[in-house]
This record gives sequence, structure tokens and C-alpha cells, in this order.
Amino acid sequence: MALKDLLKKKDKIRDEGATPTSPTGPTLSPDVPEFQFFRTTTSTQETIEPPSFPGDPTRESPLLSPTSRGKFGRFRSRSSASSQGSQAAGGEQKHDKLAERLHFGRSRSSSSINVPDNLPEVGGDGVARTEEEEARWETRATVLVTMGGQHGSSQPNTPSHESVNPMSHGRPTSARSRSGTVGAPADEETIQEAIRLHESSNLEASTALFGRLAEPTGANNALAQVLYGLALRHGWGCEPDQEQAVQYLSMAAANSAEVEKLALGAGMKKGGAAKGELVLAMYELANCFRNGWGIKKDPAAAKQYYETAANLGDTDAMNEVAWCYTEGFGTKKDKFKAAQFLRLAESKGNKTLGNTWIWKDKYNPK
Repeated sequence: MALKDLLKKKDKIRDEGATPTSPTGPTLSPDVPEFQFFRTTTSTQETIEPPSFPGDPTRESPLLSPTSRGKFGRFRSRSSASSQGSQAAGGEQKHDKLAERLHFGRSRSSSSINVPDNLPEVGGDGVARTEEEEARWETRATVLVTMGGQHGSSQPNTPSHESVNPMSHGRPTSARSRSGTVGAPADEETIQEAIRLHESSNLEASTALFGRLAEPTGANNALAQVLYGLALRHGWGCEPDQEQAVQYLSMAAANSAEVEKLALGAGMKKGGAAKGELVLAMYELANCFRNGWGIKKDPAAAKQYYETAANLGDTDAMNEVAWCYTEGFGTKKDKFKAAQFLRLAESKGNKTLGNTWIWKDKYNPK
């Protein structure tokens, strides 16, 4: 996804609610059977998946792998249900399988030091369909990134914030040097210039501009912090530094959460000016937790961040949390819940090939 498309997506998340349209689903022949293969013992049941091979060109690489792909990368990939990015190293994988067998096939605990225990309840069935439900998920998001955002020793202290009027589209009401900003006109122009430089292959100059706006003692711009974090992760015009990337993504999430708290407190059910930045930062942090990019792998935190971003309107996050529920990654396996999120993603235009199973009657709400 090009940088300018990323900005359009951020604005779409901010401006639109999460209420889906009613999907009609594709027309399927009732005579087409579905085949699955299982290996069973007296106490376990394991789905047998087709093997994958390194270098197979038909397989997608994992979610934006930091391994260099040339000067340009993609900020997003399509749903990675078939990717290998979430698989652990051999020894860890064997340990997990053994643990699953000792627990009679149950998924691993969903607890995580990166997820606070006192997250607000969201109610409903766990999928935001109204403005009120989306507002509850956004409140949950602000708690998740501020109280659960101290990601080990590599995580910097949350920057201090000056009071920001939620109706002012991110413009601070006092000194800018210590307040998180999301939409100051001069900053927007600089970000657009940085994107033009990136797309013209001048990555060093582009990343330098992102870094200048991302500086917490300077502009402290949340969107620039997301983009600078991604540049650090992938080495766009700079030396790759995945731990530093996590720090900037975390700062972006914390800055955005402060603005959104005020917006929600003012009664703005769809959120305020920083909603798009908050969702982008949470999605990219979920990728870090999932793949161990700059931080220890944490399946439970990855699932929580994907699910929260999904309920705030991010269609890529909808596909990824559906994958988590399908595979039991950071949560118990739940195909019904996976089908809900995949349907929601399709209703918003993000259709993934091979997902016709989600329209079976058994996955309809009862």
C-alpha cells in the first residue's frame, strides 16, 4: 500500500463509523463439499494443513517482513492466514505443541503482561456494529495503549501532553513542544512532502522529515511517529532498528489516545481527530507482537490489538483477528467469531479469496 493510500485509509477510519452494511454473500452451490483432515488421539484432535516450502512463490511472505524487499515496501499485506510469519522457531514450536497436548488440545492462556487486566467491558457479541459500541471499543483502546503500553525496558515513558481541544482537529491549545498533534497544517504539508520524496525513491530525505516531526520534544506528531516507526522497522533510508520502531509506534498510540480520551469525554461517539492515527499505530504494534519485531512475541497482545483496531474500522485488522480466531493464536479457536470479522471485512470492501466458508448458515447469528 502506497503512503498516500495509507493516509486516505487513516482519514476514512476517522470519518466513517464501524457500522457494516448487510452482506448478501456470494451464491454458492450447495453440492460443493468441504474437506478437512484431522489427526486424532484419545484426547486430542489436530487439523492437518498442507505443507509449505521456503521459497515457494505461490506463498505470501509474512506481514511486511522487515527483510529488505528493495527501496519500497508495503505498509500492509493482505490477510496472512496462510502466512508463516506467526510460526515460532523449531524448539519453541515443539514446546507449544507439547503444552497443547498436556492440556488436552486447549489453546494457550490469553493472559499477557502487555494487556491490562482492567480493560473496560464492551458488551454485545464482541463486534462493533453501532456508534455506541464503537465508542466503547475506542474507550477500551485508550486504556489498552496507555496502561498496557509499557512494553518492557525498550518502551520509553509516555510523553506528557498539554490539553487539546477535541474539536480542534488536533491543534494544541498551548505550547506545541510537549503536546501530541495530529493535524497541524504545517505538519500535514511536511508529511505530504515526505511521502512525495519516498515515492520518488529519496528515502533518506523522506525518513529525515518523518523523524523531525516525530521527535517527542518537538512536533510530537502522531502520524509522523507511525511513519517514522515503519521506516525504522524496514530500514527505509536509515539503519533498521526494530526496537526503536516499537518505541515510536507506542508513542504514536499514546499521543493519539490522549486526544481521543478528550473527544470521547466531549461526547463524540465516532471519536476525534486522532482516531485514524490510533488505529494505524495499534495495527502496526499488533504486527510487532505477532512477529517479534523489536519486542518479544506475544500472541495474546497481538490478538487484543488486532481485535481493537478491527472494531474501530480497520479492515486489515478484521482479517488478521479472524486469522487469530481460526488458528487459536492468542485465544481459543472460534470459527464463528472468525466468520463474523471476515464478513465485516467483506462488507467494507476487503474481500479475501478462499473465504466462502464464512457464508455457511451455521455461522449466521442465532
